[in-house]
Amino acid sequence: MNAERFAQLIGADFYVGVPDSQLKPLCNYLMNTYGIDSKHHVIAANEGNCVGLAAGYHLATGKIPVVYMQNSGEGNVINPVASLLHEKVYAIPMIFVIGWRGEPGVHDEPQHIYQGEVTVRLMEDMGIQTFIVHKDTTQEELEEAYSQFQSVLKTGKQVAFIIRKGALTYEEEVSYENTCTMSREEIIRHIVRFAEEDPIVSTTGKASRELFEIREENGQEHKYDFLTVGSMGHSSSIAMGVALNKPGSKIWCVDGDGAVLMHMGSMAVIGVHAPDNLVHIIINNGAHETVGGMPTVAEHIDFVSLSKACGYPYAVSVDTFEKLDAALKDAREKEQLCLIEVKCSIGAREDLGRPTTTALENKKNFMDYLKQLS
Repeated sequence: MNAERFAQLIGADFYVGVPDSQLKPLCNYLMNTYGIDSKHHVIAANEGNCVGLAAGYHLATGKIPVVYMQNSGEGNVINPVASLLHEKVYAIPMIFVIGWRGEPGVHDEPQHIYQGEVTVRLMEDMGIQTFIVHKDTTQEELEEAYSQFQSVLKTGKQVAFIIRKGALTYEEEVSYENTCTMSREEIIRHIVRFAEEDPIVSTTGKASRELFEIREENGQEHKYDFLTVGSMGHSSSIAMGVALNKPGSKIWCVDGDGAVLMHMGSMAVIGVHAPDNLVHIIINNGAHETVGGMPTVAEHIDFVSLSKACGYPYAVSVDTFEKLDAALKDAREKEQLCLIEVKCSIGAREDLGRPTTTALENKKNFMDYLKQLS
């Protein structure tokens, strides 16, 4: 199904979402058609944020909005769906378009397996009628499903299109880039050098994959690193939990701009507790690169001022390797909570691999190493 035809069938004029690789054709169509336009298309911080924005749109216009997301975001929408949208509360109609990662019978990464098993069930448990779109879904089948959906939407309920792998296509290319020159993989290589044998907690996506390959390249063990392969936006909280309980060890968190934005309240909690052994590094390329490169709003966020307002005593932004090395050296020597924002280019090696150890092996090795530390 062509993404443009899919969007035309729905007929909505407001989309809000968090990008997903399986929805990349739709995301690219929206970027080509609207770009980032607050009247028609918004890329939100997290999926709950999407639902709130979409609800406001409906209240103001009476029209039906579309929320798009990866199925991993279903957890973030359960509360607003149950306590805001539901027919027993405000009866706000909404169309969800959900990329189905971890679909049973389709090979995927470990963080998607259980979420894939419960994707449809979670929607149905919340009273949301679903229609699964696959490669062979015809225009007529989609039109029939949407016709049935319209009667449901009129009652103030929500509906969901569950998009299987490869179900949507879009031929026009969209290029995502910025003017930064530092690659994320090289940035992480510098962090590893300064962290030495200190524990590192790395965020979801390509950052963790690059960290794993750098350890392989260096002939180092992987016990130093906790790779947060799922749970986007929570790596800094994990790192804080480790830092508070290992006060004699420096703990490094390698974070991303999209992840930080997703649960930015974590920075307030970190700043108030201010563990003096935590270094929080935000690699900011202004993009959801792992799922296709669609932009975040991070280009417009002053993370240094934000972190200081949250209570971080030391915060700096760098855009060259010389400045990065100086900031990493300072952070290693300081006995206080530190934040380093690193401006980064968009892009990764095409042959970038994935961790060859399991998530359970990663956890065990990391915990065994932490036991040795004070």
